[in-house]
Amino acid sequence: MPDPTLYLFDGYNLLHAGGYEDPRELRDTLASFVALKGARGVLVFDGVGTDETHGPLEVRFVKHADTLLERLAAEHRDREHVLLVSSDVAVRGTSGQEVQKLSSKTFLGDLEQTVHREERPRQLRDRLDPETRAALERIRRGER
Repeated sequence: MPDPTLYLFDGYNLLHAGGYEDPRELRDTLASFVALKGARGVLVFDGVGTDETHGPLEVRFVKHADTLLERLAAEHRDREHVLLVSSDVAVRGTSGQEVQKLSSKTFLGDLEQTVHREERPRQLRDRLDPETRAALERIRRGER
């Protein structure tokens, strides 16, 4: 069942708290997280970069990430469940009491516990011996 939450992520705050090598690694992790939850997310970084959309995750670059996070929280908190992920006390304090807040460390700890590891489904070819697989491949190619 889809999660109706809008996740607002403080980019560099999470990047440093999680020890990620670069923003793309964090972006990919968060895009997978919100997609698996059936939620939406906005990852906001201070600075210059190209705004992108990765499935249900928007990546935004602005001069002041805190200001955008506060504005997004205010715009959405009356009509949907908003969860702000930041360790910045000022941002968390000004986002409004209707907004759920998590520190970056707490979120990352919870994230590690919910990481989805999808195993490749067992397929028929995985259960066939090499000789049978080769024979079936020849049939598939129209060889005799």
